[in-house]
Amino acid sequence: MIVPLTAAADLASARALIEGHGLRYEAGFDALFGSHDDGELVAVGARAGNVLKMLTVAAAHRGGSLLGEIVSALVANGLEAGCATLFIYTKPPLARSFETLNFTRLAAQDAVAWLEFGHGLRHWLAAQQALCRPGANGALFVDDAAAAGDCRPQIEAAARRADHLYLFVDGAAGRSERLRQATRGIADTIVVDSGPYRSGARVPTYFLPADAPLARIGAELDATLFAARIAPFFGIVRCFADSEAAAETAGEMAATQRILAAHGIAPAALSSAFHPHPNPGGIR
Repeated sequence: MIVPLTAAADLASARALIEGHGLRYEAGFDALFGSHDDGELVAVGARAGNVLKMLTVAAAHRGGSLLGEIVSALVANGLEAGCATLFIYTKPPLARSFETLNFTRLAAQDAVAWLEFGHGLRHWLAAQQALCRPGANGALFVDDAAAAGDCRPQIEAAARRADHLYLFVDGAAGRSERLRQATRGIADTIVVDSGPYRSGARVPTYFLPADAPLARIGAELDATLFAARIAPFFGIVRCFADSEAAAETAGEMAATQRILAAHGIAPAALSSAFHPHPNPGGIR
């Protein structure tokens, strides 16, 4: 039986099970579920926002239905809590285990595979159909919608280098509408609420080495998803980035540009006055 774990003793047992399998216990979750066998905790999993994590099954109980039961309980809990979609990040060799549980692989790089429950991306793309325009289009990932009005010349210059320029922004807190107001009158620009399809800020670390390059991992996952699935949908062949990005983001930018170029999307420099994030992992 899968049950919520809330008592202090249960939390301690969950931590011991997780750490006993070489993983890290990460506090701050919204829900924790587990399964006991003769009073011993043998499987556990947590949900933090729309991410399922710390999924652990004792070695003697693997190969059965426990992983699926834990995942099903967490999915139901997340949907009941109002999550529009749910994600799992795991080591690439383990991704197949979750694909058999109705998760779809969105992207992968050398250390992490990113999966989504069901087919949310397909539905999200379908909901954007009215924004599609023909042509050789460009993309710009806007970090600060409120500041975009001060950078109209740079946005206008980018728009002139594409048939249509898609401005991707996190729609939370009214950012999409602020960006629309800031760019009103710039021809052939289209604001897109990026939805949940960027991962940089939420990749869990419980299964990664302590020194894992999280920023690069998130950037590569986001760039892969964008280049393979999102850009083709919108006809995007050019992606604009800050030409004077901070030194600490140079590695992320280089990784992103390699992925974009491999998918036929040309990186394009944008002058310094406007500071979009250097890669699709930074949509905020």
